[in-house]
Amino acid sequence: MIKFLDLKRINSRYQNELKEACGRVIDSGWYVLGNEVAEFEREFASYCDAKYCLGVANGLDALILIFRAYIELGLIRVGDEVIVPANTYIASILAISENGLIPVLVEPDVNTFNLDPKLIEQAITEKTKAILTVHLYGQVTAVGEIITIAKRHDLKVIEDCAQAHGARYNLQDPREEIIDSRRIGKKVGSLGDAAGFSFYPGKNLGALGDAGAVTTSDGDLARTITALRNYGSTEKYKNKYKGINSRLDEIQAAMLRVKLRFLDEDIKLRQSVAKIYLEQINNELIELPALEDINSHVWHLFVIKTSYRDHLAQYLADSGIEVLVHYPTPPHKQKAYSLWQNNTYPVTELIHKKVLSLPISPVMTASEVQVIVDACNNYRL
Repeated sequence: MIKFLDLKRINSRYQNELKEACGRVIDSGWYVLGNEVAEFEREFASYCDAKYCLGVANGLDALILIFRAYIELGLIRVGDEVIVPANTYIASILAISENGLIPVLVEPDVNTFNLDPKLIEQAITEKTKAILTVHLYGQVTAVGEIITIAKRHDLKVIEDCAQAHGARYNLQDPREEIIDSRRIGKKVGSLGDAAGFSFYPGKNLGALGDAGAVTTSDGDLARTITALRNYGSTEKYKNKYKGINSRLDEIQAAMLRVKLRFLDEDIKLRQSVAKIYLEQINNELIELPALEDINSHVWHLFVIKTSYRDHLAQYLADSGIEVLVHYPTPPHKQKAYSLWQNNTYPVTELIHKKVLSLPISPVMTASEVQVIVDACNNYRL
């Protein structure tokens, strides 16, 4: 069986470095908010072209704390609205509602899966204060267009980068009239006002447990999140805010420092697998991903569309290939958001019925990739 994602194989490549880093933390005698977190924050901020990085417990907390900090700073109020893609993973929406804000679902582009800029302005009201744009599956959204809209309406732009570590923005976008040239070629995490990252083990930059981070170049926001993640405290036993405990663990920071050194190499390996899929899978029953710029996709997931998903998934499983569905049920059909149960988002619903994720990782062998290509090409009803 070709695994969808073989984490043991992925991490075994760095086992000596990971064990050394773990030992370094054990020997230090300092296990919370110590040197490893500080160094990872410095290194990851630099990697993302951002001024600040704040390590937190997980990716959901990263987004929650961004909105919470804006509320504490008086820039967003409880009851305000945040535009968010209708087809995102539910964590993006949970982060909004957890802060007493109102998620406003906007349909994605059916081809790229990302937020459709053409639909944003019709969803803006006087209560709209932010756009949460999600770089879904590893492809950068149309940030230039989104930022242009945000500036016109004085909105914050927050990036959900949980699946897009290391992705660079539109290196070859011809729409120069709507592009902020200062952002071209920059990595996600520095494109908007703030960004949330997840380092869940299966991510392109994955810890060996839960972990997350916020990146921003806004000093006030960074200082507020630094306090909020640590019980609302900037000085021990003095609490400025009603904060939470959401701190990146020293051990996980040390693991991430090791793996960050190899991230760009791993991205290239993922892109090489994706290139083979794109060039060699040729079956009218399978629709391949659409790209705005192949260099702006880091391929956290390789997601195809087919009208015969269940049949194809079973065929691939019978062929010894593990596949997954990201995601089978859209947020507006989840019981957690029953108020949306009767809402209709046709593009989102179509996507969620048709998507299927093929295996892609930096440790796949050429023979494994070829098996998957051949299986897809030989698929028939």
